[in-house]
Amino acid sequence: MTSSTSRRAVLGALLTGGAFAAAPVPPGGERRPGPAPHPAKRRARGTGTLFLGTYTSTTPGGTGIGVASYDTATGALTSRTVVTGVENPSYLALHPTGRTLYAVDEQDDGGVTAVALAGGAFRVLGRRATGGAGPCHLSVHPGGKWLLSAHYTSGSVAVHPLAADGSVGERTDLVAHTSPAPGPGQDGPHAHQIVTVPDGGHVLAVDLGNDTVYTYRLDEDHGTLEQLSYAALRPGAGPRHLTFHPGGRHAYLACELDNTVVVCGYDPATGTLTPGDPQPTGTGGGTSYPAQLLVTGDGRFAYLANRGHNSLTRYAVEDGGATLRLLDTVPAGGDFPRHTAFSPDGSLLFAANQRSGTVTAFHVDESTGALTPAGAPLPAPAAVCVLPL
Repeated sequence: MTSSTSRRAVLGALLTGGAFAAAPVPPGGERRPGPAPHPAKRRARGTGTLFLGTYTSTTPGGTGIGVASYDTATGALTSRTVVTGVENPSYLALHPTGRTLYAVDEQDDGGVTAVALAGGAFRVLGRRATGGAGPCHLSVHPGGKWLLSAHYTSGSVAVHPLAADGSVGERTDLVAHTSPAPGPGQDGPHAHQIVTVPDGGHVLAVDLGNDTVYTYRLDEDHGTLEQLSYAALRPGAGPRHLTFHPGGRHAYLACELDNTVVVCGYDPATGTLTPGDPQPTGTGGGTSYPAQLLVTGDGRFAYLANRGHNSLTRYAVEDGGATLRLLDTVPAGGDFPRHTAFSPDGSLLFAANQRSGTVTAFHVDESTGALTPAGAPLPAPAAVCVLPL
């Protein structure tokens, strides 16, 4: 993956070379998610770009991939345009070069779509079927040659090759999660995330239905996955999303069904993940569904989005990443915060609130990790993913 500085230079050339189109972009016309940079790398005041994943099949719903701008100092959000011709783009990822955006098409006939970014214009490069149902997450392998996707409905993960122009090729692998057996009350496996570990050595897939995290090795010549091991969570935990500490030896799981978080040890040599004991989310006794965790680039703080309780929990990260200490919760500023992300410099945190159809922004205090609201919520129907650049 390119350095933060070079990536910002590429994105600046691509996205600020011209204003965004004022009208929706017609069809045809992950950054891999990771920790924010260290606070010392915060950029000067300017304008950032925020891509929004939505559901287009719901009422009310989005009309494609939303594009907004934000003030890097104040966090103020402004809607810009919509990339149309992309169905149910509920999760987004950026190629390491910054030239191509990828979106899942979360429906029974699942697919992935590539969108070229150049000079402030957008061009849909095409869609490929994934072979699975309900793709809800995707990520780009650090080398930029492979796209990984996870299917909630069919409980499988897929691999697609990426061409030099960023377009997606025909699928090279599809792996179903057939073992272990589904957890209590589950009708089958439900793959919810697939990510590459920080050192690039292994790929992990989180399955909510099987209460399991699978470790794979990706064959980078052929685009196939070899399962090496799996880590079982307690029955009924419902692990949803996993986030690594910058040190690479600990990861944090948001468990949707039992409303807990789990600190896991990770062995880079073998890819083995070792879950610890479940910990509270700070949401009390009411119904709440953890969505995901973020960890600051300096590894000092972690944040959990809680749907139902509609809050963001702040943790202190201690013991080199081995311990999460609950500090507090703050209102998310919207209903059902499904996905969160840091701005590239880590000074802002954005939340996509699915049920209220809004995006909220928060300032992140670099010394205490405290969150404070940054401006008014941005209306964004069925917003379920945020990708700030």
